[in-house]
Amino acid sequence: MKEILTIRNLSMSYGPIQALKGVDLTVNEGQIVAILGANGAGKTTLLKTVSGLFKPQGGEIIFDGKNVAGKASFKIAKGGIMQSPEGRHVFIGLTVEENLKAGAYTLKSKTIDGVKTSGKKQMSDNFERVYSLFPRLKERAKQQASTLSGGEQQMLAIGRALMASPRLLLLDEPSLGLAPLLIKDIFDALVKIKGEGTTILMVEQNALATLKIADYAYVLELGKINMSGDAETLRNDERLIKAYLGG
Repeated sequence: MKEILTIRNLSMSYGPIQALKGVDLTVNEGQIVAILGANGAGKTTLLKTVSGLFKPQGGEIIFDGKNVAGKASFKIAKGGIMQSPEGRHVFIGLTVEENLKAGAYTLKSKTIDGVKTSGKKQMSDNFERVYSLFPRLKERAKQQASTLSGGEQQMLAIGRALMASPRLLLLDEPSLGLAPLLIKDIFDALVKIKGEGTTILMVEQNALATLKIADYAYVLELGKINMSGDAETLRNDERLIKAYLGG
């Protein structure tokens, strides 16, 4: 498998507090890779460092063969990494449609196999993709985001990130605060997104549900990776069951 993201010896601090301590991980193209761990383990910090919102103290973040560590977040986004943040952070004063358009700001004309596709055509195609994944958003396209339920806002946050046609989608706690049926809808959509060719790196506290859809997982503890393996193996690991799965 081709490695789309490789992180080597990544460190990051908030003043005197070291949040990441020499993190190493790999994400293969076409996979769902999960980062598990307790609150305060450094999971969100890791995603924000990959997406350029935080500047690392040291280490490398190799995306598609290039070191993007420390680059501006907008450059990383244009390069193919988009993040759906914890807490959704949709633009509540804008409609669903306007929120999705805002996610497509990085699109520009591209040529593949001699065929040129305009940014406008890509946006149209991406609207269809998002509405196919999340039919509720199509039904509520003209509604303000403030009128949506928490689950619908989460769908919108993921859809907004997808509008940029990312090669790597970063998800931070996509199931946070959602009812079980909505969590199933979101996770089913993630499997479809993977099937369409988008690689996913996700942070999630719902370890059991995550390990059912992930290909590989890392467990982060106090800024360090202390366990990793394919998802099926970790689902049966006694240490993980005891710490995170309620065994």
